[in-house]
Amino acid sequence: MLNEQDHRLLKLIAEDCRLTPEELSVQTGLTAEYISKRIVNWEKEKIIVGYQPMINWARTGEEKVSALIEVRVLPQRGYGFDKIAKRLQKFPEIKALFLMSGGYDLSLLIEGKTMQDVALFVAEKLAPLEHVQSTATHFVLRRYKQDGVALLGEEETIQRLVVSP
Repeated sequence: MLNEQDHRLLKLIAEDCRLTPEELSVQTGLTAEYISKRIVNWEKEKIIVGYQPMINWARTGEEKVSALIEVRVLPQRGYGFDKIAKRLQKFPEIKALFLMSGGYDLSLLIEGKTMQDVALFVAEKLAPLEHVQSTATHFVLRRYKQDGVALLGEEETIQRLVVSP
C-alpha cells in the first residue's frame, strides 16, 4: 500500500518521467536518495512498468491509423478471458488490451499505417482466432486528448465549413 508521499511521487513521475530524483526531491521534499530507491523498488515490483514519450503523430506528417476494436469471445473453462488475452497481447499491432463489461468482452487499440492494414489485421489475424465470436472496428478520426494531455492547443481552431439549408 502506498503512503501519501509515494502516491504523489508516482503521480509526478507519470506526468513527466524525465524528472531526475533531484528535481523530484525539490517538488516533494523527499531526499533524492529515497526517491532513487523507491523508483528501483517500483520497477522491480512492476509498479513502474516502462517509460514512454507521448508523441502527437498527427504533427509529424507520418501516416498512422488507430482503431478501437470491440471483441466478443467465448471464455475458456478454467482460464476465463486470460488465455485469449495472453495470446492477443503478443501481436505488435495491439497497443492496448482491456477486459470490458457490457456488450463486448475485450477492447483493443490497434495501430497500422493505413485503414487497410488495420482491416487486414482484423480479418486475417484477429477474427479467425479460436474463441473469437465477433469484432466491431471503430477508426479513430482525430485525437483531442490522450493520457490526460490535450493534443489540440488553444492556438488551434477547427475550421468547419458553413452548412446552409
